[in-house]
Amino acid sequence: MDNREVLICSGTGCLSSGAEEIEARFREELKNKNLVDDISVKKVVKKTGCVGPCSLGPIAIVKPEKTFYGKLDIEDVPVIVKEHLQEGKIVQELLIEEDGKKVEEYTDLNFIKGQKQIALKNIGEIDPSSIEDYLAQDGYQALEKVLTEMMGEQVIQEIKDSGLRGRGGAGYPTGLKWEFTANAESDEKYVICNADEGDPGAFMDRSIIEGDPHKVIESMTITGYAVGAERGYVYVRAEYPLAIENLGSALETARQEGYLGENILESDFSFDIEIRVGAGAFVCGEETALIKSIEGERGMPNPKPPYPAAKGLWGQPTVINNVETLSCVPEIINLGSSWFAGIGTESSKGSKVFAVAGDVRGTGLIEVPMGITIREVIFDVAGGIPDNKEFKAVQIGGPSGGTIPAQYLDLEIDYESLDEAGAIMGSGGLVVMDEDNCMVDVARFFLDFTQDESCGKCPPCRIGTKRMLEILERITSGEGEAGDIELLEELGEKIIETSLCGLGQTAPNPVLSTIRFFRDEYEAHINDKTCPAGRCTSLAEPYVIDPELCIGCTQCVDVCPVDAISGEKKEVHVIAEDICISCGACEEVCPVDAIYQRSNKEEGDKNNG
Repeated sequence: MDNREVLICSGTGCLSSGAEEIEARFREELKNKNLVDDISVKKVVKKTGCVGPCSLGPIAIVKPEKTFYGKLDIEDVPVIVKEHLQEGKIVQELLIEEDGKKVEEYTDLNFIKGQKQIALKNIGEIDPSSIEDYLAQDGYQALEKVLTEMMGEQVIQEIKDSGLRGRGGAGYPTGLKWEFTANAESDEKYVICNADEGDPGAFMDRSIIEGDPHKVIESMTITGYAVGAERGYVYVRAEYPLAIENLGSALETARQEGYLGENILESDFSFDIEIRVGAGAFVCGEETALIKSIEGERGMPNPKPPYPAAKGLWGQPTVINNVETLSCVPEIINLGSSWFAGIGTESSKGSKVFAVAGDVRGTGLIEVPMGITIREVIFDVAGGIPDNKEFKAVQIGGPSGGTIPAQYLDLEIDYESLDEAGAIMGSGGLVVMDEDNCMVDVARFFLDFTQDESCGKCPPCRIGTKRMLEILERITSGEGEAGDIELLEELGEKIIETSLCGLGQTAPNPVLSTIRFFRDEYEAHINDKTCPAGRCTSLAEPYVIDPELCIGCTQCVDVCPVDAISGEKKEVHVIAEDICISCGACEEVCPVDAIYQRSNKEEGDKNNG
């Protein structure tokens, strides 16, 4: 076996595609072939966190070669065990192919080699349940350094010098936030790790906690030492059961090994951490609403000032950072502030984790240097748009972010550039959209989410977003009126100016950014009663069947959700246009391309003529 290890990606994405069965089969095969005993098999086949390329799961990485096997089936496991683990030969036919050649090593994947991993450094390298694995990657070295070599103010200065900014929203300087808390007069202070990650499609913080929980513990403990706090809380949503389980186990181990609790590493410093599970309210990502939830009250924001750094949890000075922000801290302490400040741009230092989703070949988790362009992320790292379709836009910053069009593909990703383009960095959701997306419907989708998640405390957010949503629903259903665009703009600006917290202050962003860059689509919906992308079914032309091509296979009948298609087997079928909702399901399954949308066919005939 040559001391080989098999790391099975056990992030939530791979688990949903069968990673547990793959892991069990590896263990079974190794034992059946008498290659390991019951004890050793746990050291050979290990779980690891989300390694990134979710579109390639289930995933196994064989070390020490770091050979990458993706899209695994159960029957692939015996082949890997026999040829690779027994005979030492890489199984070429099971490797992923890129650019016409097989990729053997994990770090040679296009999805990985364009990254700069700091927060995600250990994921894919360690078993999250093993403190030994974490220690082997210099784990708790930074904590030992600050406890033995640095004063609290020196730690804060190092973070300030690094240029680290908050990775969960607007990018406030982390060191300044720590300094304010440290200087606040109080006998008791707190550290909160905000893991209430509620953006649709975002899973950055969840993946870090699932795959590298000891880093979160180490980071929070360093923060506590720097600001003078002895207690911390991780606020994590209940929808993350694996993260809660892995973190809870890591907390127990850290206490047993002396990295948490009383007199840490035989020093005079004591610090402990509790997990608080949230009910999944998006507004609890806002720090004052989060504090209320921890205190046992309804999660609703408070006006600021005072800020939590001065008056936070139970009225005491409190530092709140999200998971990704904290995960950069040990690397800064170990490698120095100048190292971190040397990555990124003048005002946006280090790297940023994104969850890439949507109409792109490579979906998953990436960490790239600040200053990388949108084009590089989408086309170099994530592999571009599938099916030879055109890139149309990318939504950055989740439902509170903005939609950036194709003409901004070479925009550098940093806090200031995104702000100028009408978006925000946010926590790191990145949704790619191709030419088939309707931008009015995209705005409606995101506003529907934020309106539903509004806590209702302030009228601008509670009422204003409701009125905006009603207008968008009218427009996408073919009932838009002259002046609707201007009214959306006016409402959006007022909501931003007058809302109490960040949810309301950013909720109009998707609407305002799509109006800014795709105003012609709004005008087409309102003036021409058409959806250029064909997504708004109330405005879409119905589908028809070409009687000369139809073979009567009935596949279209089987998939039609509203029973709009009639016809006997092996006879010509007909679509009832008054019933058709233009969903396109029939066109997708037709084996002879006999089904088309009337407007598209007419346009094609006109161009051909």
